[in-house]
Amino acid sequence: MSKPAFFRRQISHFEAGGAILLGCLRTAEDQAMAFFKTGVETERFSQVGGSKLAVMRSVGNGAIAHLEKIDAVPTLAVDEHRYELPTMVPELALFEGLNCFLAVRNGESAESTLTWLQIHAKSQNLQAALIIDRAVPGEDEAYLEAVEAGISKISGLKTVVVLRADVPLGQIDLPPEQHPFNAPDAPGKDRMDVPEPEPWTSPLGELQLFEMMRYWFLAKARAVALLDISDVLSQDKGEGVKGKTVFDKAEKSSTGSINLVGMHCYPWRVRNDDEVSFGDHICVQFDATQARRRWCVAPAKAKPDVVWRLIRVVGTRPAKDEWVKFFRFMGLRHPADTVSKIVPKTSLIEDDELRKMSRKLFDHKALRMPELDTPEVNLQNNEVAIITCMKNEGPFILEWLAYHRAIGVKRFIVYTNDCNDGTDTFLDLLQEKGVVQHRDNPFKGTGLKPQHAALQAGEKEPIIKDADWVISMDVDEFINVKTGDGTLKALFETVPDANLISCTWRLFGNSDVHEFADEPLVAQFTRCALEQTRKPHQAWGFKTLYRNIGLFKKLGVHRPKGLNPQLWSHINWVNGSGEPLPRDMYRNAWRSTTSTIGYDLVQLNHYAVRSAESFLVKRDRGRVNHVDRDQGMAYWFRMNNNVDEDTSIQRMIPAMQAEMDHLLADPEIAEAHAFSVDRHRAKIDALKQTSNYAQFYEDLTSARQERLAQMHPYFGANVFLAGPEVIPDWVVERDDLPEDFFFTVEKQETAH
Repeated sequence: MSKPAFFRRQISHFEAGGAILLGCLRTAEDQAMAFFKTGVETERFSQVGGSKLAVMRSVGNGAIAHLEKIDAVPTLAVDEHRYELPTMVPELALFEGLNCFLAVRNGESAESTLTWLQIHAKSQNLQAALIIDRAVPGEDEAYLEAVEAGISKISGLKTVVVLRADVPLGQIDLPPEQHPFNAPDAPGKDRMDVPEPEPWTSPLGELQLFEMMRYWFLAKARAVALLDISDVLSQDKGEGVKGKTVFDKAEKSSTGSINLVGMHCYPWRVRNDDEVSFGDHICVQFDATQARRRWCVAPAKAKPDVVWRLIRVVGTRPAKDEWVKFFRFMGLRHPADTVSKIVPKTSLIEDDELRKMSRKLFDHKALRMPELDTPEVNLQNNEVAIITCMKNEGPFILEWLAYHRAIGVKRFIVYTNDCNDGTDTFLDLLQEKGVVQHRDNPFKGTGLKPQHAALQAGEKEPIIKDADWVISMDVDEFINVKTGDGTLKALFETVPDANLISCTWRLFGNSDVHEFADEPLVAQFTRCALEQTRKPHQAWGFKTLYRNIGLFKKLGVHRPKGLNPQLWSHINWVNGSGEPLPRDMYRNAWRSTTSTIGYDLVQLNHYAVRSAESFLVKRDRGRVNHVDRDQGMAYWFRMNNNVDEDTSIQRMIPAMQAEMDHLLADPEIAEAHAFSVDRHRAKIDALKQTSNYAQFYEDLTSARQERLAQMHPYFGANVFLAGPEVIPDWVVERDDLPEDFFFTVEKQETAH
């Protein structure tokens, strides 16, 4: 076996009037191609002297000049100043007739590089590689020495060229590519401490390099695959490809190229003190929806006028089934001390092909995901538990409990804090009577918001742990079952296989009711948002009924959180119409979309504002979850939607009233309820005596606000963020607005 040839090459830049020439290739005796670094508009270049500027084009914002009829030296004008361009001679013979990889190296180790070359030499008959090495010239010499020494052991490999540049090739506004900020699946990017931009190591920004490499080295290669050192070809392929290797497939393709379709893969965990390796990667994301696009081209078969770009060879048209899959090994591309920094671990599942590759291709024993037992479900067991938080909600407790008892809920656990209207003592009484479980909210001193602290504590309570179904919801939310007899039993019978049911909010406004009355909310407030109400953002939030079978690790405000990804295939999550939700909603989604909205079987009536008088108390009380946000006019405007009418919940009033009567038949409960009503009334009166709240009440009940509550479909999302003050009077006062009228403003800071 002859020793593979190893060559070092360098891009040595030339400055021409602020334009940086990466290289000028003498493609024929009187022709040349000049490749410029990004950042210079093509309009700044012009013909001058003894060279004809035949074509000026841009690839990835990098200018490429095609020069013809050259005298002795190629010339080009930049901003009308003439420059003689130093030229290079193409080295096409180095790769002529060979199966080649074109790759970019950005910090990957020599060991990874050699492994990558070796496995593809064996599996794909790889014969040569051109590696654009992002390292600074003169640095990291150990990498070059190790690769040069190591390739001698790789059977079938003939040529390796490592090319460096004396200018940075990365995007000028991004940190090093290895940082989690540049990992496409990394969570919490808005909370990251992002390093300063570093173009020597940031993601590649000079995408014209692929054309430059083509004309410098690769135009006569048998076939060229654009794959990085973190990419490994899979056995999976489309039905339209022919041939044994990826290079054979390109040569036998319909138009000279095939698509390479990449899937990100990750380790589950890496052993302590070990460097991450190819063999550690045995997981993919179960909810991944996008693929990395690369290509393999046979230059002799593709037309001469094609363009090599990052994700495709422009001018070739691979058929839909002309593809080969590859895995991108993300732990090598973005090494981190823990996998969770570059991908949510709740999205990871083991992949059979990767496990096989780990054992057989990389001779590695990867750390496996822990196994979880398959959930066991008895469809006859459907006892529901509600967990909720309250603060000064006394007058509304009894109706809410009575309604949900009427539709079949038997378990309630309520967390309270800082009540002064009798809410906490009322709940203590109801606990004594066996109606609810009441707990003081343990949030103080924890740094948690009250609602999050309550959910964390509630997970340990038997009333939650032993329930068949659980939902976290608020006292102003009512589960409105529209199927069967209106009970949860009817809902479960309609979707018997579901183990999560999202109940989307239907925002109910104040129905122009100004004064508080001790009467059922479901009877007083019937005006609401249209079913198709995408704005404001909160309109399609949902709360989720879920079977308590271990699919998720913990409670969440809108839905359970901490998916156990090993069990994702057991999820049967439906919307309020019983339609399946897509898997990309399983981990984080908390609101419906135009494609996932559904109200046919169940919705969550959300009485967020109630009467104008009660809203005064709500604002004074503050919020349970978003404790740092006021509930002022902007909140009222967003949530007070009186456009449509929905009375579907009222069929349950007789059953609810029967429960109310049963509870109120207890003198102590009746007395506690009356006390809370009196305290609420007194609080309203006291607030209205202050100038601030008196004015606020006047604004809430104004004709302007009543009109705005019926105009929500006319407004863009930014109007709801900014608040009603941005809406001109003429818009509010017109009663002949066309159906397609639309008003919005520039995005502003969110008002509360």
